[in-house]
Amino acid sequence: MTDPRPFLVGGEWRTSEKILDVRSPYDDSLVGTVCLAGATDAEDAVRFARHGFERTRRLPAHERIRVLRRLAGLIDIRKDEIAETITREAGKIAALARAEVERAVETIILSAEEAGRIYGEVIPLDLTPAATGRTGYLRRVPLGTVLAITPFNFPFNLACHKIGPAVAAGNAVILRPSSKTSLSGLILGELLVEAGYPEEAVSVVPCTTDIAEWMVQDGRIAYLSFTGSPAVGWHLREISGRKRVGLELGGNAAVIVDADADLPYAAERIVQGGFSGAGQVCISVQRVLLHRSVYAQCLEMILERTGALRTGDPRDQTVDVGPMISEEAAAAAEKKVREAVSGGATVLAGGTRAGTLFAPTILTDTLPTMRVNATEMFAPVITITPFDDFAAALALANDSPFGLQTGIFTNRLERAFHAFDECEAGTLVVNDVPTFRTDAMPYGGVKASGSGREGPRYAIEEMTEPRLMVMNRRG
Repeated sequence: MTDPRPFLVGGEWRTSEKILDVRSPYDDSLVGTVCLAGATDAEDAVRFARHGFERTRRLPAHERIRVLRRLAGLIDIRKDEIAETITREAGKIAALARAEVERAVETIILSAEEAGRIYGEVIPLDLTPAATGRTGYLRRVPLGTVLAITPFNFPFNLACHKIGPAVAAGNAVILRPSSKTSLSGLILGELLVEAGYPEEAVSVVPCTTDIAEWMVQDGRIAYLSFTGSPAVGWHLREISGRKRVGLELGGNAAVIVDADADLPYAAERIVQGGFSGAGQVCISVQRVLLHRSVYAQCLEMILERTGALRTGDPRDQTVDVGPMISEEAAAAAEKKVREAVSGGATVLAGGTRAGTLFAPTILTDTLPTMRVNATEMFAPVITITPFDDFAAALALANDSPFGLQTGIFTNRLERAFHAFDECEAGTLVVNDVPTFRTDAMPYGGVKASGSGREGPRYAIEEMTEPRLMVMNRRG
């Protein structure tokens, strides 16, 4: 057995007596061991980051671009190793793990491009006689230290969505990866140092919740970027003090299929969007609303495609749906399905569990108040409901404490713009499922789904602030 993986504090690799086992969610086999950072290590990470920021904030754009381009190249060189690590520690099927690493490379490249586009502006101030001869010069400056707390479901790319923009803007970074997927986070920290970013400005600290919360509360942290559950995210915002906070939280995404939609395509995308990653995606398809005139036909297509899915070992290239992250998570999803059935819902597919493997599940005859609809499932479970009126379907989609992304399938332009006006979500996706995301787009939600936006350009705005100089041209 190999020695426990050390963690990174200000570019320095450290060990500790406290060890975390990282286990496969598929068969509970040991993937690796990780040293956990303690309180002293967290203090050092924050302190070193402050010193590192004095260097990073002065880095010219071409240096930040060079670091990010080199980081993208290093990730690409080690992409097979990183993808295998994701599959083993997160249970993500091999094809999706490879796709995640490829997206991570794109995210870092996008961040490099945006590092050269952090523009300012010249503001004429002489709008009143008292301001005659005065001009404003506005530019954006980095905030300081970015604390990035990342989840298990996209352990590498979501970390890149925080670290890439932070580096592009010239901030110091402290990454606290999920305890389920610390190994991939440590690889990213290693590569960022190798890419040439100032060492004091880079820390990756797997740690317990209490130490993570201590960092969240520390006034030396300038920006908290958190992706995870709504309960944890809003709690961290409450205790974060006056620092800026970006939250990318959960959802119970709805998709509306209108009468004129391309049904085979809609059915294919619904199945992919509902069951990819075992449904453990913030924008997984959860609530499907089908126009009554196409309900039976589209439902049959969805069931046919669901029945063709194979669940099992994520390392098996023929498997479509891997395990959920833990048996506790799978059992919680199973309990919600059983509650729905007890309340009158019908299981048309799946509904069964074997350890962490949860069969892709389709429910009908559900009510909006059932937990399979009203809460985030974060599991391979979708509910299907007929509707007669598009406006009523949109209202039902909006009837949620969440508002991350919504999808509609329609060929009527007026329906698309009506939904754009009325939908209560951060993004409306037309003729695709809400699970669609490309890494350049502004991504984030409203209501309980969070605040702020990710995507390199938009995250850079969150991680910088405008600074104004007023010039008085006397004489």
